[in-house]
Parts: sequence; C-alpha cells; structure tokens
Amino acid sequence: MSGAKTKIGVIGGSGVYEIGGLEGAEWVTVDSPWGTPSDQILTGTLNGVGMAFLPRHGRGHVHSPSTVPYRANIDALKRLGATDVISVSACGSFREAMAPGDFVIVDQFIDRTFAREKSFFGTGCVAHVSVAHPVCPRLGDACEAAARAEGITVHRGGTYLAMEGPQFSSLAESKLYRDVWGCHVIGMTNMPEAKLAREAELCYASVAMVTDYDSWHPDHGAVDIAEIVATLGANADKARALVARLPGLLGADRAPCPAGCDRALDFAILTAPEKRDPALLARLDAVAGRVLAPNG
Repeated sequence: MSGAKTKIGVIGGSGVYEIGGLEGAEWVTVDSPWGTPSDQILTGTLNGVGMAFLPRHGRGHVHSPSTVPYRANIDALKRLGATDVISVSACGSFREAMAPGDFVIVDQFIDRTFAREKSFFGTGCVAHVSVAHPVCPRLGDACEAAARAEGITVHRGGTYLAMEGPQFSSLAESKLYRDVWGCHVIGMTNMPEAKLAREAELCYASVAMVTDYDSWHPDHGAVDIAEIVATLGANADKARALVARLPGLLGADRAPCPAGCDRALDFAILTAPEKRDPALLARLDAVAGRVLAPNG
C-alpha cells in the first residue's frame, strides 16, 4: 500500500445530515450496482485529507432503518476511494453511566435485524469474512481521541444491540437486552452496515450517540420522542466537531491496517474461479476487486 492515501467516509445518522468546513465541497451522485444510495455524497478535503459524507437516512430523513440501502451505501463509499468509515448514529442506553448526550465507541454488536440484505456475496460467489472483532481498533482510537479533545463524555467499548425497528423496544425486550444479554446501547442501523464494511475491506468504527435510556430505566419509563429530538440536535453538533478532528489524527498517508481490516477477503472467497457467476463478479468490482481481479 505504498503511496496510499487516507480517505475518510462518514455515514451520518439521525440528526447528522451534513458536515461543514470541507474544501472543494460538492454533492456527487454515485451509481452503484447494488441500488441507489441513500443520497448524494458530499465530497471534499479537510486538512489535506479526502472526506466523503453520506447521510444514512437521506437529507430530510426519508429512509427508515429497514429501508436504508446499506449495500449501495458501502459500495458507493468504496467506489469513491474511502479507506475508513465512521458510523455516527443515535442510540438508546442500557447503562446508567452512559447518559443522554454521551458518546460510546462501540466495539461489539448483536444483530437482531431480519428484513435486510446482509452480504455482497451469495450464489455464484460465496465468501465468509470474520466479524469476531467488527470494529477497527485504530479507527476507534482516533474517534476516542477526537471526542476527548472536544470535551465530549465518551465511553470506550460496548455492545450495540441492533434491532429491526422502526418501533422502540418493549419493556420486556429492553430488560432482556440489558440484564440477560449484557448489552450497553441499542440502535437500528449499525447492522448490516458493519458486516458489509468488513466485506468491502473498509476499516469501520461506530460512534453511538446516546439520546435516551430506552424503556428499562424506572425513572424514565417509555422513550420520549420530544426529548430524543432535543438531544439529537446537541449530539449532531458534537459529532461534527469530532469528525473535524479525524483528518489530523489519521493523517493523509495511509499505512496498512494493523488489524487487517483492509485484507479481510484474503482467504474469504470459497467458490472456485471457474464456478463464479460473471454477473455477480461484475457487481463486486469495487467491493472485492482487489482479490477478484485477474492479478488480485
């Protein structure tokens, strides 16, 4: 990867629909064989580092968690040359110490979604990647450092329960996830996003912004939508400040990922070359081109 350059992809969740300060900022349309991405992508540079910002729900919040085109989004960022993807998303908290307004640098997920396409691979090109450690430690370090530099209360590590939604949890579900499964936060969008980022050999980190205590908390009861919306606004400002610090922390020159995120497909593809579906291979040109190319 000699001469490789960092390009930071940011997927903004609820309340985060744009970022400012980009030099040469331009909204661009990216065509993907996996469908239409959530929106155009805002590209530019920040402190000499390339940036690509994609509003996960689209500007104006047009996509529900279940209808977000996750594969198209990740593929589009890869096509634009993204090397690192930061997910910024709203979440509920299962822990008293993780209060509304706090950020959590997630490091594990439990996937309870069921209505989404979860892989770029399938019949005609079968592949299995490891998501034992789905978050890139180096990228998580940068997000934590950026948050602390901004004075944001940040918690490093935690398990994110990804639910299908769009409804919030029942009290029984909330207690199960908190007391039995030991989860820390709950959201609706980081899966299958993190899995797809790994398949695309992108370093991925999740910054979960706490808006509420879900429904388990005896002093807070049911989720209050009005309170969530108010907290979203404050969190969005902090998220943009965090993102603005990332170019200085990651730098323009890119070294190979110490955790191997950028080499996740090295031994993942099982289908024999002569049995691979040419139509599927054509769709995988950006995601898996490094290993599927004739000299890959």
